[in-house]
Amino acid sequence: MGKLASLAWKRRFLDETPGDDVKGGRPRQVPGACWSKVDPTPAPNPVLRLWSTEVAHQLGLSESEPEVLGGSRVVEGMVPYAQRYGGHQFGNWAHQLGDGRAITLGEVQTQEHGVLELQLKGAGRTPYSRTADGKAVLRSSIREFLCSEAMHHLGVPTTRALSLTTTGEDVVRDVLYNGNPAPEPGAVVCRVAPSFLRFGTFQIHVADGHHDTLRAVVEHTVQHHFPGHHVADDDGIVAWLTEVSQRTAIMIAHWMRVGFVHGVMNTDNMSIHGITIDYGPYGWLEPFDVDWTPNTTDASRRRYRYGQQPHIGAWNVARLLESMAPLMDDVTRLQPVLDAHMEHAMTLQSDTWGAKLGLGTLEASDEALVNDLLERFTQSEVDMTIFFRLLGELDGPDISGLMPAFYSPGEADMDAWKAWVGRWWERVNGSPDRTTMRSTNPKYVLRNWMAQLAIDAAEERDDYSVCEELHELLKRPYDDQPELEAKWFQPRPDWAKHRVGCSMLSCSS
Repeated sequence: MGKLASLAWKRRFLDETPGDDVKGGRPRQVPGACWSKVDPTPAPNPVLRLWSTEVAHQLGLSESEPEVLGGSRVVEGMVPYAQRYGGHQFGNWAHQLGDGRAITLGEVQTQEHGVLELQLKGAGRTPYSRTADGKAVLRSSIREFLCSEAMHHLGVPTTRALSLTTTGEDVVRDVLYNGNPAPEPGAVVCRVAPSFLRFGTFQIHVADGHHDTLRAVVEHTVQHHFPGHHVADDDGIVAWLTEVSQRTAIMIAHWMRVGFVHGVMNTDNMSIHGITIDYGPYGWLEPFDVDWTPNTTDASRRRYRYGQQPHIGAWNVARLLESMAPLMDDVTRLQPVLDAHMEHAMTLQSDTWGAKLGLGTLEASDEALVNDLLERFTQSEVDMTIFFRLLGELDGPDISGLMPAFYSPGEADMDAWKAWVGRWWERVNGSPDRTTMRSTNPKYVLRNWMAQLAIDAAEERDDYSVCEELHELLKRPYDDQPELEAKWFQPRPDWAKHRVGCSMLSCSS
């Protein structure tokens, strides 16, 4: 255990893929390149605010060094760079995007967790920042730190967060893109993953017609991140892509299980590892609503709404498969990969419902039970997390035990709910699989109003105790934690129903 300079830094991505000849953050097009070297912009007064001892232990760190993690200093072994990639944004090809506010410090060889990439989000301008400043604000940084760590403990594949450092400067943002920009405190999160390679990492080189670069980045990816695979022929490429697609399906199934809505499922926000990345305008279902999205940018189309996420996952996988066509001798072999992905996603969906309802294996006759539950949700405001948690604690077909999950019980058709609970109780023969239900249905998730309370305390009072309390709470999301239950195991408060940051969010960071 030591300082950042003592870690075993590596530069495999820089050594094995083509890069930009020019160093620095001046915005520019960089055709044929996979990365551009760029140093973080020094923060005037970096102060460590949040720290994950778990992630630090994985890396072998015993000291936090906020001046490094805030972007003010680069230590020996680091060769910072921003990755270049493209992507489909809300279904439209956007061409060159890249790390507009993220700078990778490098890769670290760890003793037990393989090679991990450390990346600063909000550390300044890169060639891919376009007209922006490459900075991030405190509110979005708190949301990223807390959510990525919470997702890990929920069992959802995700990036991790090592630290959150305030920069000591204000950053101007227009929160709702409505012509009201205002200064906000700046911050930097150090996030950690096996890599930050995305579907768009491959797409951009096909769009540019640079197939040699595509081949180089594919070979790098498979060699270092998918042991046991190769891309020497169609068989190898198909096998590798099948694993990528299945990991993607598993990740999204976990989102659906815990009620998470990513908000921006663009192809540049889809990890090649099948882990959740880029925590922007995400949200958690409170009233169960398959059509809900937290993203103001998507408010009219709702492309990335909760119930659409498995379908968008398949759409994104199809775009990844298209990007591999130049490497294939027989491109028709890509279609079965997509077909298998869709079948796998449907199987996972069935398995998820079976687990959440304590049914064991979902049978064909259970389809009506699930569909009727979904219909009941559309007719009543029922809190998803609380409902499923309490369902697993019922001792009989008595709906009174579920009442804390109802936002307006007087407006709900309780006779219909009683009938459904009775059918469910009969289906489980009076003995639901409570163990599976408790390990599938969390008691605590990072609701937006919870995150907002942490943000308010930090911004208004320089108080990070709420952040720290939530960080600890969400390390045990399936445990009862009775000392905190009254505070955090409750439906969305009335004050949060329409408040910015709780009901809807933008991509502003």
